[in-house]
Amino acid sequence: MDKLTKSEQYTLEQLALNIASPTSAVLREAPLCSEVALFNIQVTGDWQYQGTALPVKFAKLFAGILHCIEDEHFLITPVEKVRVTVADVPLVIVDFERGPDPAYLQVKTSIDTEHQILDISPMKLTDFGIYLPLERGLWGKLSRACYYNFVNEFNLSDLELS
Repeated sequence: MDKLTKSEQYTLEQLALNIASPTSAVLREAPLCSEVALFNIQVTGDWQYQGTALPVKFAKLFAGILHCIEDEHFLITPVEKVRVTVADVPLVIVDFERGPDPAYLQVKTSIDTEHQILDISPMKLTDFGIYLPLERGLWGKLSRACYYNFVNEFNLSDLELS
């Protein structure tokens, strides 16, 4: 893949400086920068910025402000909202650790973000894999190795899935 130009690097750094923990009011009120998606997340969990591979350190940073609202993905700061296209799910789960409660998991993604899942019962089981709910309306998909570990670890019928 192509390397980021200095201008693209600078733009990403400026966006990163604006990262904050937006409130729900900010989520709705932040203006959309463009109808065109500037970011793309591939099926493999790799991020792209305007067609150029995004370094993992930036993907990890931007994942902290990624939201899913009405089946659309956005990076949201208090001052702007940027559309993101997602091929399948934005995060690929590569490892997990069970908690004392059978429905609790601590998961790690391919971009080295960590998430706590308090209740895995809303998980989605499809022909394409196991999907787990994360924060901010996001979903994560278990990687192949993690999928097999998950199936070995859990007896899904014991979780009383609805």
